[in-house]
Amino acid sequence: MAASSLILLRRLSSPSSKFFFFVPATLALITTLFILFYIFTTSAFFTYSHQHIHKQLHLKQPLGSFPSSLLTPKLPSFSPPNYNGSKNGSFDFPANSPFNAVGGGNDRSVSEEVVSSRSHFGSKGNFLNDIGVFHDEDIFLEDYREMNRSLKIYVYPHKKKDPFAHALLPVDFEPGGNYASESYFKKALMKSHFITKDPTKADLFFLPFSIARLRHDPRIGTGGIQNFIRDYIFNISRKYPYWNRTSGADHFYVACHSIGRSVMEKAKEVKNNAIQVVCSSNYFLSGYIAHKDACLPQVWPRTGDPPNLVSSKRNKLAFFAGAINSPVREKLLKFWRNDSDIFAHFGRLKTPYADELLGSKFCLHVKGFEVNTARIADSLYYGCVPIIIANYYDLPFADILNWKSFSIPVVTVDIPLLKQILQRITFDEYLRLQRNILRVRKHFQWHVPPTDFDAFSMVMYELWLRRSSVRISA
Repeated sequence: MAASSLILLRRLSSPSSKFFFFVPATLALITTLFILFYIFTTSAFFTYSHQHIHKQLHLKQPLGSFPSSLLTPKLPSFSPPNYNGSKNGSFDFPANSPFNAVGGGNDRSVSEEVVSSRSHFGSKGNFLNDIGVFHDEDIFLEDYREMNRSLKIYVYPHKKKDPFAHALLPVDFEPGGNYASESYFKKALMKSHFITKDPTKADLFFLPFSIARLRHDPRIGTGGIQNFIRDYIFNISRKYPYWNRTSGADHFYVACHSIGRSVMEKAKEVKNNAIQVVCSSNYFLSGYIAHKDACLPQVWPRTGDPPNLVSSKRNKLAFFAGAINSPVREKLLKFWRNDSDIFAHFGRLKTPYADELLGSKFCLHVKGFEVNTARIADSLYYGCVPIIIANYYDLPFADILNWKSFSIPVVTVDIPLLKQILQRITFDEYLRLQRNILRVRKHFQWHVPPTDFDAFSMVMYELWLRRSSVRISA
């Protein structure tokens, strides 16, 4: 026993055993130091404010047929002489300081950590919006030019004598109402250079049925749309070879009414394979797949140029008007119904809706039956900073636009903290948000024929991102 112990001690004390002991220990020490260095150089706890990291991207030169001024318009000045104080009625808070703290709603003590934990706020509670409106403007413009040059869409043809021509062909009037985006897209597409009559050259195939039009057809109605879609897919798959070769993966349809998502229950391949361009883009629900499908911006049509934001007088902190049709809106009403700064209206307004938007600094987009409403586009049109209270909303053009640069998302659970969150936004930060609204609001306007960077062009870019990289021959 003693002899064996002596042999073991000699082996451990030999140079080779010392080498095999120190090598792993040294590697472990180096790895630990590397991890600590990585954490030190990347963590927000050790670095300065995030707003110094993000820089506004600028267009280097005009690309193709469109000038750079379309993305970098000449912005009006936002420095009238009487911003400090409320004599001119524009703002009632001093520059470089938070909004005046006022009571209302359900008063409660709110800790610094709760409010500053939101993604828009830094470790010191300061709002972070000194960033560009695009995730990468240079890449977007380069891709946009290629999309304009090469993308081709084949639309399944239908004649005016077709019994359902009203739902399959573009409308012959100016679209209106809450779901006008669906009709505007089809009208703009048929007037665009993306159309090809040669299906062998097509990158994508458009299924031209209109959910909104079918819904109001007494022969179909809400209950019959599922059967119509099922039969339509069956017919084109028998008549043409294009659906069957990909099971619909290179096909897309457009719908703005929320029923568009549920009417695919008898056409599973459409829901699972085709690109769904829908207004009700809720990625919490199984029928919508964010990386496959795309959000269609819901826009209430307006004619003429947007109003001059410099001349607008915004005396109210926040504004909302709408029906009480969801628990989220009920919660908003519970906390802010009688507040003196957050105007939460339910029912018919006594004043023009446009005047309320022009008179408010922030406009609330609150989830109703669905995550989508036209309120975001309304807010952008009238220069009111959108406050988005709609969990799981896959926002329009979210893989192109940096929504944090011109809007503020607030999770539903933070509705009681809404005023505190808004009051932390300084005057200068608010102006940056509003300037960025001027840069993005053209992306939320429809035109027929379409124009560069309008809502139609942005939806086409989303489709271009989702196209197959290889064109399949029939």
